[in-house]
Amino acid sequence: MDSSTFARLTRQAPFHDAGHGYDVFGLHPPTLAAAVSAGAPAYDWYFRVDSQGIEHVPTTGAAILVANHGGVLPIDAAMMCLDVLRRTDPPRIPRAVADHFVPRLPFVSTLFARLGVVSGTRANVRALLEQGELVAIWPEGVTGPAKSFKDRYRIKEWRVGFAELAIRYDVPVVPVAIVGAEESWPLAMKLRGLRVFGTPYLPVPATPIPLPAHYHIRYGESLRLDGGAHRKLDDPDVISNAATRVQVALERLLDETLRMRRGVFR
Repeated sequence: MDSSTFARLTRQAPFHDAGHGYDVFGLHPPTLAAAVSAGAPAYDWYFRVDSQGIEHVPTTGAAILVANHGGVLPIDAAMMCLDVLRRTDPPRIPRAVADHFVPRLPFVSTLFARLGVVSGTRANVRALLEQGELVAIWPEGVTGPAKSFKDRYRIKEWRVGFAELAIRYDVPVVPVAIVGAEESWPLAMKLRGLRVFGTPYLPVPATPIPLPAHYHIRYGESLRLDGGAHRKLDDPDVISNAATRVQVALERLLDETLRMRRGVFR
């Protein structure tokens, strides 16, 4: 493990130690530092991640990263989290919010917890925001990886819970466009009869391993969703309109990133 990586994550990154080197959700910075070092070849050489706009990620305080989602497995989420860990100074640990079935996965759930992943319950996200954490959310959920190749980079479903929490805690929301994942490991089919550990379907990838597609990650300007809306949090339309505002910003960012990619490879 690179000594500077270990030092940055174990000494500089904010960490709420609940005893014995773990936080209440199971985050273990030395394990995270080892994962960052292990993931460096994939980030640098296999996916050749190109990143822009990291300056829009707040250096301190609670904030929510909201990104699009695609590909058979959450490699896009891993690359985004690696990007944040490597490029923020001081380093920020993105607390990735996982779907409800992830804690049921044997071995994987424990590893994810050590890396800072949390189950996506409302109480968990509230606790993270209250202690000033950087939360990463993919509102498409499992519908993102379930998209067909022809629908890549089109948002099909958009959960709105993040907007209510952003308004309630008056935290900035940073849209993040991730381009590359949906060409890297497209979905061939979904086996819906096999609900292993509570998963909605068993994904069958089009290729046995991810292809080395060039990843582009772009962070947009942060958005404040309040504007007096905190007084109307019991109104579903207020929450829906706030979430739609973020969706529109993300779709615009995705379009810009796709146009940029076409320009680079023209």
